[in-house]
Amino acid sequence: MGEDGGMDEVPEDWERALTIVAHPDDLEYGASAAVAKWTSQGKTVTEVMATRGEAGIDSMDPAEVARIRSAEQIEAARAVGVEAVEFLDFQDGVLEYGLPLRRALAAAIRRHRPEVVLSLNFRESFPGGGFNMADHRVLGLAVADAIRDAANRWVFRDLGLDPWQGVRFALFGGSPQATHYVDVTGHLRAGIDSLLAHHVYFSNLGEEFDGEAFLTGIAEKEGRAAGVEHAMTFEMIE
Repeated sequence: MGEDGGMDEVPEDWERALTIVAHPDDLEYGASAAVAKWTSQGKTVTEVMATRGEAGIDSMDPAEVARIRSAEQIEAARAVGVEAVEFLDFQDGVLEYGLPLRRALAAAIRRHRPEVVLSLNFRESFPGGGFNMADHRVLGLAVADAIRDAANRWVFRDLGLDPWQGVRFALFGGSPQATHYVDVTGHLRAGIDSLLAHHVYFSNLGEEFDGEAFLTGIAEKEGRAAGVEHAMTFEMIE
């Protein structure tokens, strides 16, 4: 937080970011608009998904859902200038906090050597209320711990990867304890397009979802709080 109690702007004097989330579509509820801004500045952003979201459509076979949602995530990434999307193939819906997950995330951090790591809310609730799902809580906490794991050369030595101590901070989108904002003015359209790339997923939810109105409402509300036209907020851990 700033000295006046307001939010500080996320620093942008870096070149490489790694996003790590649980499912295809997790990034697209606002965070991808920030990614669009960063790639437009020439920064390199890589996306890592812990699962392929195969448990996300009740009426479809998980194997088919995994194929569809993976393709939709790649399309969503392209909309915000991201070329590299990786899937760790943990099982959707039953992510467990523990050493296997931390090891896989630490390996990704050591491989990609980011200065910034972006993930999603690991708190129990969302800003507007409502209980956060287990996969999100587990994954976000594991990301925070894996950053430290990746930096310690004596942890996960069997990976055969050099430690990476270059992460300056981690950002967690959708947090009820947000501390920082990204001015996404001029990049909201790309963020909306990335969300709408998940068209098969949304068409099978059994309810109308206006992604454009949803994201625009968030960006305008958070923009007013930050003093800009459109913003997205994050909890920062340094």
